[in-house]
Amino acid sequence: MKRREFIALIGSATAWPDGVRAQQSAMPVLGFLNAGRPASAALAHASFRDGLKEAGYVEGQNVAFEHRFAEGQFDRMSALAADLVRLRVTALVVVSNDGALAAKQATATIPIIFLAGGDPVALGLVGSLNRPGGNITGIHMFTQGLESKRLGLLHELVPKATTIAILVNWNYQPVHSQIRDVQEAAARLGVQLVVLRANNESDFDVSFTSLIQQRAGALLVAASPLFYAWRERLVMLAARDAVPAIYEWREFAQAGGLMSYGTSLAEAYHQVGVYAGRILRGAKPADLPVVQVTKFELVINLKTAKALGLEVPPLLIAQADELIE
Repeated sequence: MKRREFIALIGSATAWPDGVRAQQSAMPVLGFLNAGRPASAALAHASFRDGLKEAGYVEGQNVAFEHRFAEGQFDRMSALAADLVRLRVTALVVVSNDGALAAKQATATIPIIFLAGGDPVALGLVGSLNRPGGNITGIHMFTQGLESKRLGLLHELVPKATTIAILVNWNYQPVHSQIRDVQEAAARLGVQLVVLRANNESDFDVSFTSLIQQRAGALLVAASPLFYAWRERLVMLAARDAVPAIYEWREFAQAGGLMSYGTSLAEAYHQVGVYAGRILRGAKPADLPVVQVTKFELVINLKTAKALGLEVPPLLIAQADELIE
């Protein structure tokens, strides 16, 4: 198989990448490895570009991008990371735990800036947050460990739901800790938990059918790049079946989802862009401490709540960082 055909097979949905042509003119090239889909990442990537611009870099003017999207298939991450390394990109920007681990395995020399939800030290990405060491640094988003908090918020909004379903991606690395945390929280709240599995978008209909059959009164969509990539479809299915649901990112609520709780994805991508710009200017990853995103935001879509016949408690209203009307 020719090299061009190989890249087209495992690379992004775009045609022959602009970054390869840019390399010929010595323009720095950022390899961008994302676990999701191009369409779903557009808003977040805009925040990345804003951060990059702060360092004086604008795509197409003095920096080029090489995009690779895994489309929610985590087993593709290693091949995609290796492909970007073969292209000798100037630096690698990787999103998701799996992407960061794949990039670290693929190169010990090309600078890597990660955006990961898991603990970077526990994952083995860095030696410490303050002194990452090696060729890698990035942003820790705290996507893990929040499922029990989301369950509590959902129960507060829908207290009559005695059975609550959790939708998990079995291929997502933290899935077992997600289920364990939610099971413990469900026991404290006195609600029955139903675990639904979806490993790709084609599983969603089956999961929602099972949710209805088991008479779940609400749904917790667990953190996963797959679910973010297909957020519009998940929100549509919840609306179709009139199921109150809570999600990870504000983008779900903005797409019509009932409620979201998590860190700011836009803020995290912006900081990744800032770090990428600093590295392009000559900074070493080992000298850039891992940044921890500490801002958490609760977003409630009041229009969706009204459509579901839900009265949002005043305490939740007071806690919300944004109310969508």
